[in-house]
Formats: sequence, structure tokens, C-alpha cells
Amino acid sequence: MSIYKLAATEDAGSKGELNATHPWILPGLENCVGCGATWATTGLQYPCVDLSAVPEQAMYREPRAEPHDALARLTEQLRPWMPPGILLNPGASFGPMTGTARGRFGGFHLPNPWTLCMRKEALEKLSSSGVQGLQGCRINVRYRGTQPPELFELQLELHGSFHRDCLPAEQPPPCERCGREDIPLPDPYILDAATLPTTTDVFRLADWPTLILATQRFVDTVRRLELDGVVFHEVPVR
Repeated sequence: MSIYKLAATEDAGSKGELNATHPWILPGLENCVGCGATWATTGLQYPCVDLSAVPEQAMYREPRAEPHDALARLTEQLRPWMPPGILLNPGASFGPMTGTARGRFGGFHLPNPWTLCMRKEALEKLSSSGVQGLQGCRINVRYRGTQPPELFELQLELHGSFHRDCLPAEQPPPCERCGREDIPLPDPYILDAATLPTTTDVFRLADWPTLILATQRFVDTVRRLELDGVVFHEVPVR
């Protein structure tokens, strides 16, 4: 099985600028009573999850950290509104990105390494070519320029783990209170083949959500369609 990490290109012809954020965010955890850490997870982005009908949705507008008990209440009152598969860790964000955009956008656009956006026509081409796991949400942006592109952010499922061979022989257990694991990104990292998905072609690594990964089929289809804005780096799998 071949798996690839996605990264933005340095293509001079694809210099779009996207300045947008998700409208709702679950606060981070402030001073965990178990480990003392203040933290939030980066990369848990759910643009297709709309909180506008949640009565308390205004409580999720301001990025901040909250003590354990307050965060637990905010988390639990969201659960009834969540579709299956949503991981409600501190820092998870929701709703279509809103903001401004300018410049030329390629078929793909990664405003940061953990956010994958696409032009509508690129998303449609990949979908019609049989690529699995594509769930896009239209971005709400004001475009500075003529012929504004229709941009979508992909909502990516969480799959996969690091192989034990790239992890320290002895590592501290997760915090019993908040579940935080104080483990750096392995360098180099190896993926565990047994944990990788078979029904989706682009996903986030469950062990490290800022890593966006794709299958060989995804890579081959992107190259065949000559979609620009993204490059692929093969990741070891064992």
C-alpha cells in the first residue's frame, strides 16, 4: 500500500491568498487538573457541520481556553447536534470558512498544511473519476478580483496510526483526566498499514490530525487530470 502526504506547491502561477476562519470553535482546555497543560488540537476541522441551529451557538464563536468543568459542559451540549464520526476534542472547529480571497487559485489550495481546499471544478472531476471520501463544503469568501473561483474545503475523516517501530520504546501514558499525549511527531514517521482506510482516498491521520494523506488512487487521478496546487510525498508504510 502506498500513501502520500499532501503539500502545497510553490507554483508561481497559483498564488491565491485565502484569509478565512471557521465560524465556530470548541474552546481549548485551560490548566488541566491532571497534567497542568493548556492545550487544543489543531486540524480537527468540520466545515460541513453547521451550528447555526444550536441554541447556545454564540458560546462557540470566540477562540479561548476554558477550565475542565466548563469545557466538559460545552462539549456535552454539542453532542446531540453532531453527525457520526465527529471527534470533539478541545480546539475542534465547525462551519464553512468565512473571510476574503484574492489571486489565482489552482485546482487545490492549502492555506496551511492541515486545511485542504479545492476549486469546484476540480472537486467535481475527482468525484466523477471514482475517488472516494470527498466531502466538500463551500467556502464563504469575498473575492478581490474578477472571475471569483468557487472554493470548497474538504471535510476529512480520521484514519490511521503510527507504526510502533517509529515510536519511543517507552512513552508516557496519556493524561488520565484529559487524554493528552505529550509525544512529538516521530522523525521520520512510519504508518501502520493495518490501520489505514480502504473506503476513502484522502484523510487525516488519526494519530496526528494536521497530516493530510492520500492513497495511490487519489495521487494517480490528480496527476491524470493535471490538477495543480498540490504535490505528494510518499510516506513509509509497514
